[in-house]
Amino acid sequence: MVSKTDDIPASVPNCNPADPADGAQDGKGAGKAPLKESCGCGHSADTAMVNGDRAHEHTEETDSKQDGNGEADGGEESNEQEVIVIQDTGFTVKIQAPGTEPFDLQVSPQEMVQEIHQVLMDREDTCHRTCFSLQLDGNVLDNFAELKSIEGLQEGSVLKVVEGKILKHQGLSIMMTKHFGDETGKRKKKGSEMEQIDCTPPEHILPGSKERPLVPLQPQNKDWKPMQCLKVLTMSGWNPPPGNRKMHGDLMYLYIVTVEERHVSVTASTRGFYLNQSTTYTFNPKPANPSFLSHSLVELLSQISPAFKKNFTALQKKRVQRHPFERIATPFQVYSWTAPQVDHAMDCVRAEDAYTSRLGYEEHIPGQTRDWNEELQTTRELPRKNLPERLLRERAIFKVHSDFAAAATRGAMAVIDGNVMAINPGEETRMQMFIWNNIFFSLGFDVRDHYRELGGDAAAHAAPTNDLNGVRAYSGVDVEGLYTLGTVVVDYRGYRVTAQSIIPGILEREQEQSVIYGSIDFGKTVVSHGKYLELLEKTSRPLKIQRHSVLNEKNDTVELCSSVECKGIIGNDGRHYILDLLRTFPPDLNFLPVDGVELSPECQRLGFPRQHRHRLACLRQELIEAFVEHRYLLFMKMAALQLMQHKANRDSIKTDTPAITETSETLAESKADTTQTDTAQTNATDSSKATDLSTDSTNPKSREVVLNACKAVGSISDTAFDIRFNPDIFSPGVRFPEESADDIQKQKQLLKDAAAFLVSCQVPTLVKDCLDHSALPMDGASLTEALHQRGINVRYLGTVLEFMEKTPAKAQLEHIYRIGITELITRCAKHIFKTYLQGVELSALSAAVSHFLNCFLSSFPDAVAHLPPDELVSRRKNRKRRNRVPGGGDNTAWASLTPSELWKNIASEAQSYYHFTLQCESVDQVVEKFGLQKITLLREISVKTGIQILIKEYNFDSRHKPAFTEEDILNIFPVVKHVNPKATDAFHFFQSGQAKVQQGFLKEGCELINEALNLFNNVYGAMHVEICSCLRLLARLNYILGDHPEALSNQQKAVLMSERVLGIEHPNTIQEYMHLALYCFANNQLSTALKLLYRARYLMLLICGEDHPEMALLDSNIGLVLHGVMEYDLSLRFLENALTINTKYHGPRSLKVALSHHLVARVYESKAEFRSALQHEKEGYTIYKNQMGEAHEKTKESSEYLKYLTQQAVALQRTMNEIYKNGSNASIMPLKFTAPSMATILDQLNIINGIIFIPLSPKDLENLKAEVQRRQQLQELGKSEEPAEDLANTAIFCYGRERRAVMDESQSLWTRKPSSLNQHK
Repeated sequence: MVSKTDDIPASVPNCNPADPADGAQDGKGAGKAPLKESCGCGHSADTAMVNGDRAHEHTEETDSKQDGNGEADGGEESNEQEVIVIQDTGFTVKIQAPGTEPFDLQVSPQEMVQEIHQVLMDREDTCHRTCFSLQLDGNVLDNFAELKSIEGLQEGSVLKVVEGKILKHQGLSIMMTKHFGDETGKRKKKGSEMEQIDCTPPEHILPGSKERPLVPLQPQNKDWKPMQCLKVLTMSGWNPPPGNRKMHGDLMYLYIVTVEERHVSVTASTRGFYLNQSTTYTFNPKPANPSFLSHSLVELLSQISPAFKKNFTALQKKRVQRHPFERIATPFQVYSWTAPQVDHAMDCVRAEDAYTSRLGYEEHIPGQTRDWNEELQTTRELPRKNLPERLLRERAIFKVHSDFAAAATRGAMAVIDGNVMAINPGEETRMQMFIWNNIFFSLGFDVRDHYRELGGDAAAHAAPTNDLNGVRAYSGVDVEGLYTLGTVVVDYRGYRVTAQSIIPGILEREQEQSVIYGSIDFGKTVVSHGKYLELLEKTSRPLKIQRHSVLNEKNDTVELCSSVECKGIIGNDGRHYILDLLRTFPPDLNFLPVDGVELSPECQRLGFPRQHRHRLACLRQELIEAFVEHRYLLFMKMAALQLMQHKANRDSIKTDTPAITETSETLAESKADTTQTDTAQTNATDSSKATDLSTDSTNPKSREVVLNACKAVGSISDTAFDIRFNPDIFSPGVRFPEESADDIQKQKQLLKDAAAFLVSCQVPTLVKDCLDHSALPMDGASLTEALHQRGINVRYLGTVLEFMEKTPAKAQLEHIYRIGITELITRCAKHIFKTYLQGVELSALSAAVSHFLNCFLSSFPDAVAHLPPDELVSRRKNRKRRNRVPGGGDNTAWASLTPSELWKNIASEAQSYYHFTLQCESVDQVVEKFGLQKITLLREISVKTGIQILIKEYNFDSRHKPAFTEEDILNIFPVVKHVNPKATDAFHFFQSGQAKVQQGFLKEGCELINEALNLFNNVYGAMHVEICSCLRLLARLNYILGDHPEALSNQQKAVLMSERVLGIEHPNTIQEYMHLALYCFANNQLSTALKLLYRARYLMLLICGEDHPEMALLDSNIGLVLHGVMEYDLSLRFLENALTINTKYHGPRSLKVALSHHLVARVYESKAEFRSALQHEKEGYTIYKNQMGEAHEKTKESSEYLKYLTQQAVALQRTMNEIYKNGSNASIMPLKFTAPSMATILDQLNIINGIIFIPLSPKDLENLKAEVQRRQQLQELGKSEEPAEDLANTAIFCYGRERRAVMDESQSLWTRKPSSLNQHK
């Protein structure tokens, strides 16, 4: 919930307030709902939008879409036509509700009447009406009718809201009005006018400060007081109504105490709400006099309590002022690791909610639980032939999936908290299984020695995440007729819980009878099934899985197209399910020592193979794809090389070369499209066709060439490039038929090559990317993401750190090394914490967590645990609870942990798991040796384990008392892993938009990205990380095209969304702040720009400290803005810090360093300290001259500036001499001191943020346009000698403007950080 642009970024964004917008994640209809109110950007509540507040183009919306879609790639024309059909047919209706002004609502013919109901329930002025119908010309509309099917409904129709008879379930939801607590008071007053700018940052933000306070992370408004509307609103003790009162229409009774201390009893009846004559001790249901009969409870309360009427109205007004993005629920819950102390007020409604939801019912389906499996599978079966169908399907999949993840998380917590009865209560607690809300829960322990040969409990703990990766992969391929289970993995209180949807009928029969494909005993008995082979064959190409044969217990050959563990079960619903996908990807031989198998020399040099905790270590899907692509390039090179050797025969050249060229074009295509599995499939087919072409050639030599190349790269086909892996190689207990011995040998070699590729190619690539700053992790999560994108598992973290230590440019990797060490230590601590927590009784949880954090982070050497005294009195209690919580052992063993013991364990864990030597015996040694920050360690361990702590200042370094007490531990949250369903069409539009932008067609790119934003909104609702990326890019384009206010509006939404869906101190949120600050400056909001930059700097100090290349960019921004407001001394502190960091990480001869020198020189010039200015500018000039040559424009500019500075210095010296000589009679020439202009500062800000505007003459523009047209014509004719992408290098120009923008690749948004969109698989 932060910042309207003129506010300091604010507090707790991670809570989802219980407000009527909670339904907003529900696809398009509900996603649009909260955006009907004023959006905080000055638009009235009447202009409603369909798919989110889209760039405010309310009127020209449809036209711009039609224009934008004409320019897209040919292959997507049909898609875009379909989009026009959808978007073009929206119309506006007028809604007339009792007691409010009529308002306009934009609707789509595809929507149902129910969705308009939802909009009205979400609007502040109509939300308290829960029982109404919509009427058109006196006819009641059916809630489930599509708008297009209603006769007479057209543009401008008036829909009347008619109050109806109240039903019991609707009366209940009225009580939610009590939840209108005032959260808006936390906001500061918006002031768009230029106020007196106070530029002084807090001390802890200044360069060089070692202080890292925690309290500013969530700024609290000291003056905020909650606005109370009622004291008590609860169900009366006289409920339920007796039979004779039911016959009078009584539904229930409410007990209310108003702010004026008036105690009243209210009857909710089918006619409305009225006061009755009951008191606390006497039941008299007759209407009071006067009874104030009202249709809504809000109306009744407004009549009996003036304070309610006044405060409730004020409250609604305040809520409307908040940006909708601050109130819409996020699709997946985000938890904050810090929270302020909140007074726990009495709230009867909250109490009732808590106990009704524990029954496991979904609130919006009264009286029945949801059949999750049916919902998940039915949505996948929806048609997907055209765009509207695909949108509907993806929206349904996403909605059901986010609901399932939320329900599974709640269930997992209930299981661990002991609130769910096991289905096998007689078994030992570790072996118990649970069913809650139609979801099956199992614990991550090795039940019945199932994983004994694979690593016991360690394997049982790793299997669920491997299985989830398999589910993710198969869901991505999305083969019709093949079904996976809904799967969520929850880590909570030291336990791992797997939640799965239930296959119909599976609980009624034995597993042996159910499984008709695969093996239930790791390969001893194996069965196969024709239909499963047919379905899995379709997944084998995109997932690179080889069809292979294994032997069963009778030595019969059984054919499989997956690993043996993958089980096929046909449910009672007739669907073909696959489960246990833990070996979808091939094993990682670097962590799987096998007798008689020697790895490549490069692996052996690094100490592989290494013993791992379990034998389920698999390669990542990203690695498989990178490896296959690498092999394909190798294949092409080898084939081309051999063909060149066969050049002797002229004819063979003519026939063979085109074939190879064609294949290489296919490679380019396949590289461009690997994000989509279906396109990946077609590319693979194309590539094999292209290669086959060369084999069909008349010359047998070319056939031989391809055969040799296929053999060399390990292709499973001799006539085409086709690499696939057998996931059963090296699986214990799996035997292969003798006739496939050669093939198995090839597969073993392929696995060795893949393991070698990871360490010899991918790890160095990561380090190289970190060196050239194309990968810039800021915290543990972004480092993990960088590893995963390159297919490197986190178990290689020690190897990566060792590789960095041996790199010659080690100093330039210091920031990554520090983040890596922090990640390694906190992961080791997490492993220890997991087993530590399992032995803790629920009543001692906060004491145990605070004790662990003291041992981990506090300098206090004798951390002693405070055992809760009352828990140790009765041993009988403990015995009673033994069956409730899945743990065992001594419940007080945790209290004996000491700091030295914990750090010893961390060091040995680092050695055994990551094979990395720490050699540190205490937290202070680690901090000293590696330059870590305790606050960063606290954040990382809290985020990884789900701890939430009180936001206050902690003294970690005190040697006299521990840093944490049990009151500081506020909560412990689940850490949840699940599949993220994707919006594929929206992503295609986003990619097309990016391609257009990179070719220089900014307007068309902008329109395509707007379209992508619409489609993302359609699928995900209004809140999602990919919508965030879309808004960021749109803002960047608006800015480049000169529309600064629009850029500001879009970026503000990106910031709000990033805080809500990622967290307030996530690295992406920090980036969003920086971009928002730039656009604020361009809109003359200088004070806001500075506050945003200070906020970004504070967050960055908190998560990674000052010594990071990104800090140089941030400090350059701050320094420039301070220069603009003439705070020269402050400006110098930041700019000189930026210069130091740039010099360290980019090298003293880098162009970034030259620019830093120039910026510092300009501030010195403004201070009239010309000697210092000259010194810095000379440094910059030297770098430009050495790097670019004397003739380069930059070198010339620097040279001119040096001359100017010299003249100024000489003039100043003359003046000084004149004063010394003649005293007060001196005739002083006025000196020119240049106060920087805002335009100059903005130009410099653009340059450092990677946006360079280069003026173009009208003649240049004409030439440029002619060149573009010529190339387009050539492309259409298929004669283009150079690809259209080269236009990006020629020019990126803005239509109708005398300038062009060139994006600096190192800084431009779409190449800078791997956004979530670029990992779209």
